[in-house]
Amino acid sequence: MEQFEMTNTSDTIAAISTPAGTGGIAVIRVSGNDAIEIVNKAWKGKPLTEAVSHSAHLGNYIATDGSTLDQAVATIFRAPASFTGENIVEISLHGSRWIQREVLADLIRRGARTAMPGEFTQRAFLNGKLDLAQAEGVADLIASSSRAAHNLAISQTRGNFSRELNTLRDRLVEFASLLELELDFSEEDVEFADRTNLLSLANQILRKIDRLAASYSSGAAIKDGVPVVIAGIPNAGKSSLLNLLVGDDKAIVSDIPGTTRDSIEDTLEIDGILYRFIDTAGLRATSDTIENLGIDRARAKMRDAVIVIWIIDPTSPLPSQTAELNAFRAANPDKPIITLLNKSDLTPTDTSVSPVSPVSSVSPVSPVSPDTTDTTDTPDTVNTVNTVNPVNTVNTVNPPESNNTPDILPFSTKTGQGLDELRQRLTRLTYGDIDPQNELIVTNSRHYEALTHGSDSLRRAIDAIQNGVTADFIAQDIRETLHHLGTITGAITPDTLLHNIFSHFCIGK
Repeated sequence: MEQFEMTNTSDTIAAISTPAGTGGIAVIRVSGNDAIEIVNKAWKGKPLTEAVSHSAHLGNYIATDGSTLDQAVATIFRAPASFTGENIVEISLHGSRWIQREVLADLIRRGARTAMPGEFTQRAFLNGKLDLAQAEGVADLIASSSRAAHNLAISQTRGNFSRELNTLRDRLVEFASLLELELDFSEEDVEFADRTNLLSLANQILRKIDRLAASYSSGAAIKDGVPVVIAGIPNAGKSSLLNLLVGDDKAIVSDIPGTTRDSIEDTLEIDGILYRFIDTAGLRATSDTIENLGIDRARAKMRDAVIVIWIIDPTSPLPSQTAELNAFRAANPDKPIITLLNKSDLTPTDTSVSPVSPVSSVSPVSPVSPDTTDTTDTPDTVNTVNTVNPVNTVNTVNPPESNNTPDILPFSTKTGQGLDELRQRLTRLTYGDIDPQNELIVTNSRHYEALTHGSDSLRRAIDAIQNGVTADFIAQDIRETLHHLGTITGAITPDTLLHNIFSHFCIGK
């Protein structure tokens, strides 16, 4: 990719801001000190140089050879009251690709240059119109594909995250300055920064930093779409659940075990959050090579998922189902699992049904002890009801008496019983203990990394204070904390990082 000088804002840049292709309207954005003068040279209509800021003007765009390229609207934004802080002209054209190319080429001939990816937002950052976190929020806003992702991006572009970080930094800077003052008077053995107050403040800030960092797992999932794997034995109802959720026959439903050989995906927005539901091959022992490949992929999808929906079929032997589930839980103790007891329309209404080894429906579960996975020697617990019609063969399992037994959701992919509750549990698991209405949620991996490093350095400072270490070591750790927090908003950011961030924007933004 072509490199450009991050601080070069003296020239005028131009780019097509609307998506590539043919449409009703296309917009070309021009920004720079000479933006209005350059466009005015091609404008037939009211002189744009006389136009006030935030005004729109109808006219014709005339090429350098005198031909009319299009009837257009020019919208004027004068510095500093513009997105970039510079003079901006936005030219609204008819959406012909030819018109777009010709107008942009004409602007270049008249003295503008083609903007690099993200250069408009980069200039807004360099001109103090927004900080680095807000700039990244703009990119997230453009890429948002759900209401929840949009809300998080809007919050970031409005500076909510930046204000929280700046508040934390300002409080630390006050004490850091006192520590630096102590270093200047080190020979006089004077303590300007009260260690008790400093320790209390550091602990308060550490809790806030850790809380922000902990929100990243939820924020990243919401930003990108939450992957949810539907798993269980063959014929448990996985494909039926996918079809029920998305309201379409996305997956083939068959009574023949092993019908699903590879994963099938579809998306659905629930409470503003975009979920990617993944129907996987049924888990069982088989000699079929192709089916085994599908099973291996299913287990890999389960490991990578944010949430797993495990479907239990009460008409099939329970020990093998719970053994498979408990093995997965033991290997992935922090993985949130929602357990559905499917075919509840076949279950006796007067019997409470729960598998032998309960699994969490609303929070991650610790591994189960080995003695709970083998249910073959518990005849008093598993009561098989045998009838002539195999469709009515139901395993009813009495739930353990422990008050800590996680909820298992009775469900029916046939009638839709439990569907509303499933949606609610998905939302609760996605946010965890975060209140999205009142708490900030981190969505950017760069921010998460900086918060983590800031937390580490602040912990070292706290340890140093508690152990009576001299001010120079404490000050160094606090300086590192301030540095890491400052890189998030751009208060402390090298040009190489700026280029990496803005080069990932689309051209025209």
